[in-house]
Amino acid sequence: MKRTPGRRLGMWAVALLALGGTLALGVTVATAVLVEDGYTSRSVPSVSMDPTYRRGDTAYFTLGGGSGIRRADIALISAPTWVPKGDVLKRVVALGGDRISYKAGDPTLVLNGVPLEEPYLKDRATPATASFDVIVPEGRMFVLGDNRGNSNDSRMRLSDHDGTLPVSAVRGKAVAAPAGFLAAGAAGLVGIALILAGGGVGAAALVVRGRARRKGRLQQVGQVQAVAR
Repeated sequence: MKRTPGRRLGMWAVALLALGGTLALGVTVATAVLVEDGYTSRSVPSVSMDPTYRRGDTAYFTLGGGSGIRRADIALISAPTWVPKGDVLKRVVALGGDRISYKAGDPTLVLNGVPLEEPYLKDRATPATASFDVIVPEGRMFVLGDNRGNSNDSRMRLSDHDGTLPVSAVRGKAVAAPAGFLAAGAAGLVGIALILAGGGVGAAALVVRGRARRKGRLQQVGQVQAVAR
């Protein structure tokens, strides 16, 4: 039985496309499960949390509000008066009842009378750019970016509740990338690669078949001409 030209390539193309599609579907399902379990991710839109998060990094969060938020946590915050559309990503440096202050030229902020060590800062020599002294009301928080030289945070909003935000505005707390998200991302990349490869192999199969048909037609024409002679 004569084998159709390009048939094997066509079979490989179908197999690659099917496997790639299956992986892509699996990624969608896995991501949905992780979201249902209380995880979410965001692309970091600015440099305000540099170097902890750089612009374009993916940050991961556990959802659940601000009931478990602690000092030094990085929070995903809904603050429409700060950012009308989208969420704010900042570090919580003080909570209700805390006194947080800074005097220009000091080497650190002062939290409840004690120098605040902040190893996460982009520039540890510049913990703030202007003096402030705030007693945080109960149920609220004072938040700052890690890049103090380029961050729109509580220091810039002192005329509004002393720059504090309600703890209830917290949507999630930053966590290390869940293994499920990493696995889903890797599987997604593999799925895309397989789909692209399948498309390429399928195109090659069509080229082979097209050439075989043209060759067959030329052979038929040659045979007809030979008979005519």
